[in-house]
Amino acid sequence: MKIFAPHATDFYKTGHPLQNPEGTEIIYANMTARSDRLANMPESFDHKVVVANIQGTMKWMLRDLWNDTFFHQPKAKVLDKYKRRMDSSLGEGVVGTDHFAELHDLGYLPLHIKALPEGSRVNIGVPFLTAQNTHKDFKWMAPWATNYIETAKSSEIWKAVNVATIAYEFRRLFDHYAELTGSSPQFVDIQGHDFSARGVGGIHDAAAHHIGHLYSFKGTDTILSIDYLDDYYDCGSEFIGGSIPATEHSVTCLGGQKNELETIRRIITKVYPTGPVSIVSDTWNYWDTLTVIAPALEKDILSRRPTAQGIAKVVFRPDSGDPEKIICGDSNAAPGSHEFKGSLQLLWEVFGGTVNEKGFKVLNPRVGLIYGDSITLSRAKAILEHMRQQGWASENIVFGIGSYTYQHHTRDTFGIAYKTTWGQINGVPIETMKDPITDRGTKKSAKGLLRVEKEGNDFILYQQQTREQEQQGALQTVFLNSVIYGEDANSLPNIRSRLVSPNT
Repeated sequence: MKIFAPHATDFYKTGHPLQNPEGTEIIYANMTARSDRLANMPESFDHKVVVANIQGTMKWMLRDLWNDTFFHQPKAKVLDKYKRRMDSSLGEGVVGTDHFAELHDLGYLPLHIKALPEGSRVNIGVPFLTAQNTHKDFKWMAPWATNYIETAKSSEIWKAVNVATIAYEFRRLFDHYAELTGSSPQFVDIQGHDFSARGVGGIHDAAAHHIGHLYSFKGTDTILSIDYLDDYYDCGSEFIGGSIPATEHSVTCLGGQKNELETIRRIITKVYPTGPVSIVSDTWNYWDTLTVIAPALEKDILSRRPTAQGIAKVVFRPDSGDPEKIICGDSNAAPGSHEFKGSLQLLWEVFGGTVNEKGFKVLNPRVGLIYGDSITLSRAKAILEHMRQQGWASENIVFGIGSYTYQHHTRDTFGIAYKTTWGQINGVPIETMKDPITDRGTKKSAKGLLRVEKEGNDFILYQQQTREQEQQGALQTVFLNSVIYGEDANSLPNIRSRLVSPNT
């Protein structure tokens, strides 16, 4: 679909320019995560969200899309396209085109947008973005652009913020158990792997919003999110993200059930004789894969050539059942059975391993496990805690985080909203505030011009500021009259470092 930038809004937005009071000159708005009461977060959640996809949105949508489909197109063509859609859907002449004619003559989006640096963890109730119009001398509805872009901007940003926040909580969980069980901190970079692309709301969704996963991890099967970061962010020499070769059920099925052992042997010795490879293992009998096929392939697995980094791991991937029981065993199963022992113990019995300095078992580096079926924060915690109790280091498992987690949330999860708090009418400033008496307080907006300051580990909101005060603080210019600012602050290395060291 070729998106026409002026149509990337709701119909009700098109009528607001005419509805604003006569003489309106400036409209000032903000974007804030207002509440986490609907968020299914761990008990340790500290009521902060991760700022994400601000720069990407400014570049691809507010700059490139508006330039390509509006400013760089013939004026008569774009006005006719807009008029046809408004007339056919709202009625003849209900929405005019004079304001768009003036905008086209101007040649840029007259907006000043400020935001917190991406990767910042901002407190619930504190704005992470503000916007206002920069041109107030239009004859036709001067400040309309500030709120006209709300729909597109909100839809591009809220989900990336959600995904980045969820990913950070996974990272915090994995770091905790790595410390408890003596596992490698570097392993955590790839311990969370994005499996969600096929289950989200389209390929653009996968690209733009799932960069939030890559703020905290480097493992992903979502190629487009790597492209998005590469296109719209300064990644420098930073490794953005990657994966390993992996089979799927169709590969195993096509080889035939009787030939499963030879199918796996061919893949690990001829197709991928070196480096890591992932083998889906439950197409038929998962326990046979670990107790019959794996032992038969022991010499093949142990003799595979490592990469320059010393990696030659065959990763077994169960894809069904209760993941905690599949990995750690089921205490209710018959003692001594495969189900009772679980995957870690069965692999240990074949390939062995070592015991680290903290006394936790680490499987032979030539084998490993990845589980990616409906992994949630609570389920991952339960698995890691069970492993700890059994004496397993957390680095024995990689988690595939899929659409069950990265799609089951909405804009309401963190109450992310874009609201006007200040305006100017005929030279007179107006402080505005929304505060519905029928609400429980979560929809109450801030008031006036806003300033955000970083104080310790928290971002603090100051309301009803003077213009001079509003120009100070942690919110920094990212977009001004179709020009992008702050790219160094929003480079991928800097984003990741903020999540590792919140005080930076």
